[in-house]
Amino acid sequence: MTLVTVEEEGLPQDKWRREKAMNLTQETKLKDVILTNPAAAPILEKAGMDYCCGGKQTVGEACLKAGMPPEVLLERLREATSQVSPEAKDWTAAPMGDLARHIVNKHHSYVREAIPRISDHLAKVAHKHGTNHPETERIQDLFEVLANELMQHMQKEEMIVFPYVEQMSAAAERGTKLHPPFFGTVQNPVAMMMKEHDSAGELIAQIKEVSGGFTAPADACTTFALVYREVEEFDHDLRLHIHLENNILFPRAVEMEAQITGH
Repeated sequence: MTLVTVEEEGLPQDKWRREKAMNLTQETKLKDVILTNPAAAPILEKAGMDYCCGGKQTVGEACLKAGMPPEVLLERLREATSQVSPEAKDWTAAPMGDLARHIVNKHHSYVREAIPRISDHLAKVAHKHGTNHPETERIQDLFEVLANELMQHMQKEEMIVFPYVEQMSAAAERGTKLHPPFFGTVQNPVAMMMKEHDSAGELIAQIKEVSGGFTAPADACTTFALVYREVEEFDHDLRLHIHLENNILFPRAVEMEAQITGH
């Protein structure tokens, strides 16, 4: 997989985004929509379209599943691109080590901070409202499974995958030999990480369904309404988190390893 950068096309980043947005069609893959403009994420999420684990589906396919006219979605995506800041980071062109550190500092840090806070609020809501709203207990159970999986997942990335990415970047920059990793090839841990992403995506999708799209009932107290907003924010961050890995970091890592090793 070859990722063409803004610099390779010889265009300023804001102009590049606008031109890419104007060329969006029903055949454009969802992952490419987000690669062109991360500001499109809320639009796809609101439409119920999975651009991280399901990023290989086209705009047309996603619209068919969502029951939305493709022209309507494409127009919204073009409007979002026209409003994006020219300084927005293009992670397809940034050094892989920078991207790995960004994921850890922004998304991994957020997950570690958010899990205990959301878990505490879910426990309080389930205890107080569980009788009248048994779905809160189900949400609490699902989030606990999701939290445990993510904590283990992030540790494996930080201890195994990301350090190897840094080693590859350094070897490519210096033109030095890359020592074979104990896991054979980066494709092995990448396949495992993507499988775990699928599991996380399924869990958060179940939470969204059980919560009625993160919609608190009319009799919800302040904490009840708050925790639904918190879980919705968690869902949004998780989608961006997985997108950066599935659609940018991991494909680039696989490609770079092949270039360095010659196979």
